[in-house]
Amino acid sequence: MSDQLSKVFSALADPTRRDLVSRLAAGDATVGALAEPYEVSLQAVSKHLRVLEDAGLVSRTREAQRRPVHLEAQVLHLMTRWIERYARKAEERYQRLDEVLAELDETGDTRPRQHTPTEGQAS
Repeated sequence: MSDQLSKVFSALADPTRRDLVSRLAAGDATVGALAEPYEVSLQAVSKHLRVLEDAGLVSRTREAQRRPVHLEAQVLHLMTRWIERYARKAEERYQRLDEVLAELDETGDTRPRQHTPTEGQAS
């Protein structure tokens, strides 16, 4: 999993590739259509798409003469789950800090109260 995440985050480090992903979120498109707004060659856009494809973010299919590029949303979900896991941990730390600060406000004490392992348990 982490190897794929590394590839995904590396692929999305480039602003052009992030823009391609955001445009593909609206729907599938051909390489030519994706290349239109950029002042680079079709080959340069194809290279960007290859990086996104290697990371599993996009896939290409064949429809008659067209080869539309498709955004693979499940990879974005993988990234989101990874980010959310660490966001929850950070939020828990902030909540504990808020509790300590509120406790200090209530007591007027400038030192945090020392908690014992049995504190809060019935005797």
